[in-house]
Amino acid sequence: MADIEKKPIKIMETILRDAHQSLIATRMTTEQMLPIVDKMDKVGYHAVECWGGATFDASLRFLKEDPWERLRKFRDGFKNTKLQMLFRGQNILGYRPYADDVVSYFVQKSVANGIDIIRIFDCLNDLRNLQTAVSAANAEKAEAQVALSYTLGDAYTLEYWVEIAKRIEDMGADSICIKDMAGLLVPYEASRLIKALKEATSLPIELHTHYTSGVASMTYLKAVEAGVDVIDTAVSPFALGTSQPATEVMVETFRGTPYDTGFDQSLLAEIADYFRPIRDEALASGLLNPKNMGVDIKTLMYQVPGGMLSNLTSQLKEQNAEDKYYDVLAEVPRVRKDLGEPPLVTPSSQIVGTQAVFNVLMGERYKMATKETKDILSGKYGATVKPFNEDVRKKVLGEEAEIITCRPADLLEDELDTLRGECEKWMQQEEDVLTYALFPQVATEFFKYREAQQTKVDYGEADVKHGSYPV
Repeated sequence: MADIEKKPIKIMETILRDAHQSLIATRMTTEQMLPIVDKMDKVGYHAVECWGGATFDASLRFLKEDPWERLRKFRDGFKNTKLQMLFRGQNILGYRPYADDVVSYFVQKSVANGIDIIRIFDCLNDLRNLQTAVSAANAEKAEAQVALSYTLGDAYTLEYWVEIAKRIEDMGADSICIKDMAGLLVPYEASRLIKALKEATSLPIELHTHYTSGVASMTYLKAVEAGVDVIDTAVSPFALGTSQPATEVMVETFRGTPYDTGFDQSLLAEIADYFRPIRDEALASGLLNPKNMGVDIKTLMYQVPGGMLSNLTSQLKEQNAEDKYYDVLAEVPRVRKDLGEPPLVTPSSQIVGTQAVFNVLMGERYKMATKETKDILSGKYGATVKPFNEDVRKKVLGEEAEIITCRPADLLEDELDTLRGECEKWMQQEEDVLTYALFPQVATEFFKYREAQQTKVDYGEADVKHGSYPV
């Protein structure tokens, strides 16, 4: 070890976003998180991921919380630590492509409310879908981190990843993340990949993986030895399973080596002690499924992320067709190949998975195609790495279907002013138009709830219970 240059590994903590998204469907409330922020701020993390991904949708839909207010509270609490978010490129935090004016404004407001690092990804790795968000982050002086949605397949060679990393550097990104959402990156492959990327680009490299397939901690070890700059971990009560490797374990792994983080294990233990009862409560209520805590080697066989596996199970259960589970798993790689072999990450994972379910249940492949399958085949999501299966495209879309070859957002008119007009009656802050843009129905319900809660404060609980206040 003596001849290795001292290079402490940086750690990005996921417990306030991806860890609870992966294990308990993003149900941790702001109230549950805030009391521990002060201690987390003392650890010395490279950053804390606390926003974006599914947190925005879940806050509004299930927790009746304003996600912007959550971010502002985190910003007040984290005085020494950078805050990070996950951003779905042109889809922002939603499930469709948005016009450039909405994407740019969302980035602007995210930074204004406290975000320092924006991790931007596209479900097809189509860099055209990332440029607007990267340029907007550059303009706001935030760190624009572009994530490669890591996957396996004929097209995804080492040369492919190296070439795309060079293009990411050219587009103005500040760092690169290898986003291994399904836990497919095995240890020695991680070593090869990191070394190749380090030779090809001068940008810092971060590695994000999930423990689903059981190899993630070993993958981090080899990645760190190969020169990766940052790894993503979760405090132990919400680590492992479909989440990330445990922060404390990785800290201990590198103690006394050139990669030593210098983190205080007793401080990390206090943070773990805080989250453990929240985890236990989630287990007791059924919110945390013990299955999500185990190792599922089928991830490596079928390349299906943990969240997608649970989606397939619930879809089949609803149709009383749980006996078709393995048929659907075998169909997933075939559908993926038909659709141009995209990485399986939101929303492409849902599109491929749902179509695989339909193909099996209908007894005929593509007898019925979802709207999203049609959209991906017509180019509305962007360009895939490999061509579509033309026979499938013709069956689903017809012989004369018009195919989009340009950047999909080039076909969208600016929409911010229209959206502002639609939600004007509910707006109490400028950010509300962005909330409405992403989830119009859910946002409207939330705005009504917010107004009712404010009326309660104005009129008092007793009046509300007797129905004597104006709604």
